[in-house]
Amino acid sequence: MEILNKHSARLYQIIKRLNAGIALTGAEVKSCKAGRVNFVGAYCSLSADGAHMMLKNFYIAPYAPAKREQRAYNPYQERVLLLTKQELSFVFGKLKERGITIIPLRLYTNRRLVKCEIGIARGMKKYDKREKLRKEEFARRKQRLVSR
Repeated sequence: MEILNKHSARLYQIIKRLNAGIALTGAEVKSCKAGRVNFVGAYCSLSADGAHMMLKNFYIAPYAPAKREQRAYNPYQERVLLLTKQELSFVFGKLKERGITIIPLRLYTNRRLVKCEIGIARGMKKYDKREKLRKEEFARRKQRLVSR
């Protein structure tokens, strides 16, 4: 199973990628493996005490067969990302820089475990986005001409 954040490449310039585990309940794991997640508006931040990285505004749909356990389930609740101390200190240092944010890039399974690839990113300006589109369009046209 692999679910990509399709908007991340268009809106952000990825500086570094890290892999992290996610603390999920059993029903959330089943919902993730079924592909019922949404990355729109999701981001990562440090907890108030600075000991954990939290995944915020990440939608995981309620798992239908587990309705009884999920009566008070919030699909947008904060979820803990599992990182090592070295990774946390690295991310904490990067977050102090201006214009840096941390976003989820993809959700995947490693054997039975659900993992999240996060990216330390810088938001792209409007002119950067336009320039990137021009380059992609040029590359497409060039490829079409070469393939003829």
